[in-house]
Amino acid sequence: MQRSRWRGLGFTSGAALSATAVLGAGLLAGCGSSSDSAETETVTVFAAASLKQVFTQLGTRYESAHPGTKVTFSFAGSSDLVAQLNQGAPADVFASADQNNMDKAVKGGRITDQPQTFATNMLTIVTPPGNPAHVDSLADLSHAGLRLVVCAPQVPCGSATKKVTADAGVAISPVSEESSVTDVLAKVTSGQADAGLVYVTDAAGAGAKVTTVNFPESAKAVNTYPIATVADSKNASAAKDFVALVTGPDGRKALQQAGFGQP
Repeated sequence: MQRSRWRGLGFTSGAALSATAVLGAGLLAGCGSSSDSAETETVTVFAAASLKQVFTQLGTRYESAHPGTKVTFSFAGSSDLVAQLNQGAPADVFASADQNNMDKAVKGGRITDQPQTFATNMLTIVTPPGNPAHVDSLADLSHAGLRLVVCAPQVPCGSATKKVTADAGVAISPVSEESSVTDVLAKVTSGQADAGLVYVTDAAGAGAKVTTVNFPESAKAVNTYPIATVADSKNASAAKDFVALVTGPDGRKALQQAGFGQP
């Protein structure tokens, strides 16, 4: 009886110790998980659609240089982005494809730092591969029956389109006006349009999916790209670091390789 009683106590004591060890390990794991989560910060960047390819590359570079920081992007037409910002959408950085929409963000109180111009861009004509509609100049965009797609006037690429066609005296009748330059490009690459007016950078990024037709009148409407941190950024320090990357030597090199002009 005595041996049996001690065996029972020994078993109970061992089980209790095991349970305590498991519980302790669980608590430690839980604490570690919470700590890891707390150390991760996110930088949210609102950027013009034409910046998607190069900014995605710069975001990856930024994350590699800043472990524990993740860069998330919202790419769209600059006019849509500034409308979202002025309605209170949370963001840390805003990069516009023109000064006009940056000015709207400043007027709305979302940008209080001095915006920095970091790139320039201009328009070109894109057609499906082989240019089946034989578009060879800006004037050809006025031909009857041509399915032309452009950006809407409130979008920077649409504003540039309006300026170059007006200056050249070319009357166009687009079949649709898109909210971003990437939407124009998509209509052309999918065969829904015979021609579109996009930025030279978008044409370069599309590669063999399009035929590019440059025109000299595009020099009359060069868009400048400003960038700034958002006034109520929750990660102001990281946001400033991202802006510094874009405006610094590495950013300028990446932008130049993507076809953007220097400010």
